Amino acid sequence: METADLRTSTGNVKVRPTTARKRAAKAAANAGEPTLEHTGRVPYDTYVHASTLHSLQRTLSDDPGEMSFLMVSQIMELYFGLTCFELREAQRLLRADDVWTALRPLRRAALHLEGLNAAWHGLRWMTPGDFNRFRDLLGEGSGFQSAMYRQLEFLLGLRTAALVRPFRRQPETYAALRRTLAAPSLWDDVLHLLARRGFDLPAGLLHRDFAVEHQPGPEVESAWVEIYADDGPDNQLRLLGEALTEVAEQFGDWRYRHLQAVQRTMGAKAGSGGSAGAAWLQRSMARVVFPELWSARTAM
Repeated sequence: METADLRTSTGNVKVRPTTARKRAAKAAANAGEPTLEHTGRVPYDTYVHASTLHSLQRTLSDDPGEMSFLMVSQIMELYFGLTCFELREAQRLLRADDVWTALRPLRRAALHLEGLNAAWHGLRWMTPGDFNRFRDLLGEGSGFQSAMYRQLEFLLGLRTAALVRPFRRQPETYAALRRTLAAPSLWDDVLHLLARRGFDLPAGLLHRDFAVEHQPGPEVESAWVEIYADDGPDNQLRLLGEALTEVAEQFGDWRYRHLQAVQRTMGAKAGSGGSAGAAWLQRSMARVVFPELWSARTAM
């Protein structure tokens, strides 16, 4: 569904728009009390689909702790999707050379990631014994298999082509992941922006197979050192660097909290999806988002 449609319709039921004048008239007619009678479905539910959302928690066991595990997982999926939406908007604006406006979705993305990180608190009660009460019923289900998380990684520049393979029998999901993998990441768009702003970056960094993960280059690092040397209020590229840093930092926090949660509930056991569990997560954390933005700080 297109973004514009989300503002006016939810399926077959239209959200009825109103105006400030109509709202004031309604409040006056209600003597300041909320409206309690509606001609059809409650407008809030028409827009948010809360009743649908609350029907999606279908646990596999009778253990009450499983509800926390399932719902927190679903909340994280929503945050993955929301963050991807913001990063794509930032990409669109950067491609149009509108750095100032691109700061807005990047700032929102960082805050969404902060909310995503907070979701881990809902599972801090879980011990290995708590998890083991329902873990076997999950079969081979694993967070590793989250297509939206994979979209998020790809958008941030963490690219491993083989990781789309689990989705080959889900044609729409597989095709969407392949499209993102073949397109420039957010970091690639930043590099193209820097080149358009006069920084001398190698053609090999700008025109390459985007499905292959970006390899850090000294020219990009030098560009950021030069950008940060100008601390004037009109230096939009420096503001861009800080917005990207916040996104990378929050995403790094999520990866670390994920590792902590696995260690808390599983120790060094094998993962449900066939991986080595915590050991696999530790290795994956070595891949850095926006690498030259971090390495440049040594030379600043």
